[in-house]
Amino acid sequence: MQPPTLTRRSFEHRGFGLSFLDTDPQATDKATVLLLHGFPDSAQMWREVIAPLHTAGYRCVAPDTLGCGGSALGLRTRDYRARDIASDHAALLQHLRIDRAHVVGHDWGAAVGWFLAAYHPERVSRLVPISVGHPTAYARAEFRQKIMGWYILFFQLVGLSERLLQGSGRFSLARVFASHPDMDEVVERMREPGRLTAALSIYRASLVDVLLRSHPAVDCDTLGIFSDGDRFLVESQMKRSERWVDGHWEYQGLAGGHWIPLEQPERLARLLQDFFAS
Repeated sequence: MQPPTLTRRSFEHRGFGLSFLDTDPQATDKATVLLLHGFPDSAQMWREVIAPLHTAGYRCVAPDTLGCGGSALGLRTRDYRARDIASDHAALLQHLRIDRAHVVGHDWGAAVGWFLAAYHPERVSRLVPISVGHPTAYARAEFRQKIMGWYILFFQLVGLSERLLQGSGRFSLARVFASHPDMDEVVERMREPGRLTAALSIYRASLVDVLLRSHPAVDCDTLGIFSDGDRFLVESQMKRSERWVDGHWEYQGLAGGHWIPLEQPERLARLLQDFFAS
């Protein structure tokens, strides 16, 4: 399959320069898929998923969230609130004159996708959260989810977590997220000044909003995808997300680990195409 040309572009929102990849900058009439990455990734994580979607006729837009990839660093921790990042993505669609898009998100990108669909419903045609369920379903998940998500509290230790993650011990990036398929690239990218703190800041800025506040249901048709070998999340928080979907709900379980877009891009692309066409 011939890989599409990915054009890197940028726009400004909330006073920050935000970078994104676009397969068809001039194709205003194509159905668009907005692909949202999570921690510790960037928009580049979607490259193997984008290729088959592009071949199937979709325009693919993959933003680097604030502080990640080619996007500017935020000035304050609160700049990284997940709901504000969702507003960045809504503003991106407006900037591109795209009324509505299919929204696909993994990890934090899934959580941001839920916020985008809940608080900017006019921008979302269909939603595909991967690995992470509706924020309220996640917050109410059983105690085992709190144990599996221990690292979220670790990330709250400003300065200490950065130092340990950049080291070589048991709390290093390479050890905590050893299952990541591109860990060498992640470690190298996180060596850039400010990038690791930026990546951690979404956890620090959004902890209260996700865990202690309720959020509305989404109106759009939604396909939740979860993998049985996920070391960071329990399946129930995705399955129970059906309660926060007023549109049609589908669930797809997969074998494999947490990093579905990187580990199973062809399988994921087929699921997306089938769901968008149904």
